[in-house]
Amino acid sequence: MSDSIGFIGLGVMGEPICRNLVRKSGRTVLAFDLAKEPLARIAADGATAAPSIGDVAGGSETIFLCLPSARHVMSVFESILPKIRRGQAVIDLGTSDVGQTRSCAKQLVDKGALWIDAPIARTRQAAQDGTLSVMVGATPEQFARVEPLLRHFATDVTLCGGTGAGQVTKILNNMVLFETVNALAEAVALAKHNGVEPKLLLETLSKGSADSFALRNHGMKAIVAKEFPLRAFSTEYAMKDLSYALELGAQAGLNLRGAALMREIFQETIDKGMADAYFPVIAKLIDPSGFPQ
Repeated sequence: MSDSIGFIGLGVMGEPICRNLVRKSGRTVLAFDLAKEPLARIAADGATAAPSIGDVAGGSETIFLCLPSARHVMSVFESILPKIRRGQAVIDLGTSDVGQTRSCAKQLVDKGALWIDAPIARTRQAAQDGTLSVMVGATPEQFARVEPLLRHFATDVTLCGGTGAGQVTKILNNMVLFETVNALAEAVALAKHNGVEPKLLLETLSKGSADSFALRNHGMKAIVAKEFPLRAFSTEYAMKDLSYALELGAQAGLNLRGAALMREIFQETIDKGMADAYFPVIAKLIDPSGFPQ
């Protein structure tokens, strides 16, 4: 097993993250994905293509998961659990259910292994550039073990607290992002209908208190540019992450009215056939005339 790295999930974010680990870690990387094309590309860059999830678990000291949802994580977890050995660490880079995260961690602790939640934030370009932000749920000792590996693809790596704290932080990050993007979409629509050019509006807002990462990326590069690609952070995935926030709110007895409204907006977007489009496509609900078919 030595110090090999395992990587399961070569999707939009997983493939560039894995590529950075191959290029920078100096370790053998065993990669697996159900899709042949990204697996072939990552193997051409120096990774070893593993024939199965079990082979990754059996041959790696540290196993990264970069999967679309908690359901996918559980499917992989059930496959690797019988193979897990004392001393191994599994790092979940996706946004997953907090309760499930803590359950997985307990099951690995019982086997002398670690489960660390380390969900990623920022864009695919950031994944390619190695400039992601990672929010980690772990003990300080566990964090010290995995931080050097995370630094191969992230410039900001934050210990947020114990197991599950990384997921809580990422879920709330996304909740705020979704509500901000909706506000940006409304502002762009109002600007256009009142004689202010949308690009000029957001460039001007970026110089004041309304500036944000969401404005400079989702606002400028998606809403103003009218670019909502399919292989990006889809409305369906955004709805999934928002549901985690609403679940946390319900557990805490809190009425998250803004998040609840976003759920309605995402559902309407999905109902109109835009589930697979990049989630700032919600702008089309506000001002359909601004996005000719």
